[in-house]
Amino acid sequence: MSQTEHPFAPYVRILGKGPTLSRSLTLEETEAAVGMILRGEVEPIQLGAFLCLIRVKTETPDELAGFTRACRNALPLPAERPAVALDWPAYAGKSRRLPWFILSALLLARHGVTVFMHGTDGHTAGRLFTGAALEALGIAPAESLEDAAVRLRRDRFAYLPLARLSPAMQGIIGLKKVLGLRNPMHTVARMLNPFDAPCQIMGVAHPPYRDAHQKAAALLGQPRLAVFKGEGGEAERRPEKPCEVLTVTNGALGSTVWAPMAQTPAVRHDTVMDLGRFRAVWTGEARDEEGEAVVIATAAVALVLLGRAAGQEEAEALARALWESRHAG
Repeated sequence: MSQTEHPFAPYVRILGKGPTLSRSLTLEETEAAVGMILRGEVEPIQLGAFLCLIRVKTETPDELAGFTRACRNALPLPAERPAVALDWPAYAGKSRRLPWFILSALLLARHGVTVFMHGTDGHTAGRLFTGAALEALGIAPAESLEDAAVRLRRDRFAYLPLARLSPAMQGIIGLKKVLGLRNPMHTVARMLNPFDAPCQIMGVAHPPYRDAHQKAAALLGQPRLAVFKGEGGEAERRPEKPCEVLTVTNGALGSTVWAPMAQTPAVRHDTVMDLGRFRAVWTGEARDEEGEAVVIATAAVALVLLGRAAGQEEAEALARALWESRHAG
């Protein structure tokens, strides 16, 4: 029997050597370790140990950045990438409110902003995921990054499920059913930004991850980022409540508190996820004052991120005008 240590063992040891000798990985160590994982160079028991050890202590911004770099390096990108303005991850699914943020993204695309959306479908029971909501609008998911590139050039919008973007990364997320725990890939997938969009908008369920995303994005050199605690963990602003948005702007970290949107009713919880109503609001066949407020409020955050509005009041007025004119011409 060989006594040679497995090349991945040092990374597990760094994380798990005990309360006084263990430490977090550096960005470079994490990138190397995750690269080995994605190339299939680790044993299943090592992968489980690695993911659980990071989960127990919580990922640092350096580890998130290293994880993300390795994942980006593994993506089968098309030779010619489309010019994407806004990367919009959608990984949480919705359980209490229809996914109005999807209409915010489509609204921006209809008015000239190229938006790439990526996410997961069906990982948690009782949630409505992005793929199903888009299909109710007649928008099928892309088949691959190559197909997404075609759609982005043609339609300014595409949605690609992680299972098609990277089966290996989807497989790691799927380990939640085996380990009983979420793992860093749930966080990192939001940061993939495959087409290197200059702007990213993210929603999180827990505020500590908002700070971690901000710092990791700065380490990765992301030009512009907006991340906030969104409804259900998606990038969806609650217009009836204050919202702190953490930002990255060309390396500078910032924070802006958005006040509740003027004259906004308290937004109800949807007891039934009625995708027929969702579609009718988008097409204009029906009105939903509460849902439309969410669409406008969320689009306003994106408009500031994109540099199309200077502040909250201007952004909300512009978002409302875009919404009212979405079917013009």
